Amino acid sequence: MAPRKYMSVSAMDADQRISVVRDIFSSFHSTYDLANRVLSLRRDLAWRRAALSRMRFGPGGRLLDVATGTADLAIMAARRFAEIRIDGIDAAEPMLDIGRAKAERRGLGGRIKLTQGDALDLPFPDAQFEVAAIAFGIRNIPDMEGALREMSRVTVPGGQVIVLEMSAELALPFRAAYRWYLNAILPAVGRLIAGDGAAYTYLAESIARHPGPAAFAEIMRSAGLDRIEIHRLTWGAAYLHIGYARRGPRKEGS
Repeated sequence: MAPRKYMSVSAMDADQRISVVRDIFSSFHSTYDLANRVLSLRRDLAWRRAALSRMRFGPGGRLLDVATGTADLAIMAARRFAEIRIDGIDAAEPMLDIGRAKAERRGLGGRIKLTQGDALDLPFPDAQFEVAAIAFGIRNIPDMEGALREMSRVTVPGGQVIVLEMSAELALPFRAAYRWYLNAILPAVGRLIAGDGAAYTYLAESIARHPGPAAFAEIMRSAGLDRIEIHRLTWGAAYLHIGYARRGPRKEGS
């Protein structure tokens, strides 16, 4: 089979990006977890723990994990917070199949429900979750503001919308080396681990093109979230953004 190729992210329209992301995450699901660990030097686990450390739940709380993939964040949350129930949603059913198997092996299948669905049209009523989170998925959604609005909609007033995402906005001493890593090393390792350099070339470009932390905070505010927090992780290789769903009646379009 000839190696796959994708257009540059900048050359794709929104529909093309959605199609490419679904193709990527439906095809290399079996090596996704291994690739994440190797390519992040296992920092992805520490970054998820940083997100979990800032989540706040009431009794009988609920977490929504958007773009859950193979359910790493959902499983880590279930282990950390013994009383919460978790819903995960993702567009790629093969990733969810792996996530379900992982949850069952850990005895967590009764507390974690994984569903195929669209981040722009979440299949939940308003104000259902204390926390709605997305880890390493927002940059693959062309309409980021729309996804954040949906996450806010299903979050209780005053609840948290948490976004964990990789970034190319490293501290200056590391920025040039990191961009070289994204453009040269990441696709090469992707070919070795997943047999798919094109997918990792796309993912590297999506990291490089993701808005910087201040710009992304403005997108969160435009989506109707308040009290935005920005936490830099590993010198800026990843950022954790936290916003709060507005209290009181919600206006049309907010």
